[in-house]
Amino acid sequence: MSFYCFQGDGGPNFAALKITYKTRIIMSFVGKKFPNIAVDAISEMGDNLKINIFEEAVNNNKKVLLFWYPKDFTFVCPTELHAFQDALPEFEKRNTVVIGASCDTNEVHFAWLNTAKNNGGIEGVTYPILADTNRNLSNILGILDIESSQYDEENDTLLIQGSNVTYRATYLVDETGKVFHESVNDMPLGRNVGEYLRLIDAYTHVQTKGEVCPANWEEGKEAMFATREGVANYLNY
Repeated sequence: MSFYCFQGDGGPNFAALKITYKTRIIMSFVGKKFPNIAVDAISEMGDNLKINIFEEAVNNNKKVLLFWYPKDFTFVCPTELHAFQDALPEFEKRNTVVIGASCDTNEVHFAWLNTAKNNGGIEGVTYPILADTNRNLSNILGILDIESSQYDEENDTLLIQGSNVTYRATYLVDETGKVFHESVNDMPLGRNVGEYLRLIDAYTHVQTKGEVCPANWEEGKEAMFATREGVANYLNY
């Protein structure tokens, strides 16, 4: 992709510099530290906040579940926000903070928070919601719906094809700020909240017991040691 950076005041010294960028490779953040960046957010009471997910995890010695959704005042989205709210006590039992996120403004978030559930709103949601209006964090994570982009020289702007809102991305971050799970759903597909509780249980088991968790593992089931003998014993259990 190419675009032009203009220098000067439009007079004789005005120059256009063509800069070529390589296509950004979208990488996984699993096993890496979550981006250390603060983002605007709002509380259930309408307080304007700045939240840094990395610091939220490290400074408070907690796990963080961050889930992104495309837009306020839409259709699948409120079902997910209410589902995470309903499960909030279970996340709290697991020392996990839940935070929602989209690219809407704090003002739009607050209007939605004050819209009744039976009218498509999220009244009753108590966890904070990020307002990544400048798309700094969502762009770093690579979760925006951008099909393509092209520089329009005539109008001196970058034209984007796509909605430029986020997919349904979910991140689980541990107490050290490391991402131990990420997933991205297409926009029509709502999440299964119970699966994130299972993943937190599994990761906590690994942290505390030193065992690994096989397929379909749930709390209370047998895990195994990551050795030849361990997998043999598990498969013959």
